[in-house]
Amino acid sequence: MGLDQIKGRIAAAETANGRAPGSVTLIAVSKVQPPDRVQAVLDAGQRVFGENYVQEAAGKWPDWRARYPGVELHMIGPLQTNKLKPALELFDAIHTLDRPSLAQKLARQVQARGACPQLFVQVNTGAEPQKAGITPDVADEFIAECWALDLSLTGLMCIPPDEADPLPHFLLLRALAARNGLTGLSMGMSADFETAIAAGATHVRVGSAIFGQRSYA
Repeated sequence: MGLDQIKGRIAAAETANGRAPGSVTLIAVSKVQPPDRVQAVLDAGQRVFGENYVQEAAGKWPDWRARYPGVELHMIGPLQTNKLKPALELFDAIHTLDRPSLAQKLARQVQARGACPQLFVQVNTGAEPQKAGITPDVADEFIAECWALDLSLTGLMCIPPDEADPLPHFLLLRALAARNGLTGLSMGMSADFETAIAAGATHVRVGSAIFGQRSYA
């Protein structure tokens, strides 16, 4: 489909839902994509990208950042505590704050660095046992714990269950964010980002619709 088409669809969804132009940030998910595809999207002007793996991001983004000013890198995959320090050196935003042990270590690192990335709490809206994220029943408590640790939260993130109607999950995330005074909503991917925008998404994560299908070979 390509970058221009996705940007056009985002703009149309903003207009259709009474959203301000440019109120939705497109995160181009570049994980496991060939370098030539990523560079083509960089050359086309995209500057916000999402990666799942610290080691992969560390291997490719420092050079691109030196060549393309203004790149903003978002961590959208599970974050292990032993990868936290390099993650903080690489990423401008972390969308997968999902457990107390990570929050506690993150708070210590942030205090030592004197700087904090944008932080999104990942909520497992479907309470799926195989999926990361705080379940909705304890999300308020976890958010309060993050505030108590002096972590500056930007918002919430979710990945609805496969094959499920995503709208109830997006609305659940929106309600949870609203009652906790959070404005950031990282939700919506290639197949459902327009639904997410209608539900209030501020960040959408689109990969295959921009770059083409990934090969994990």
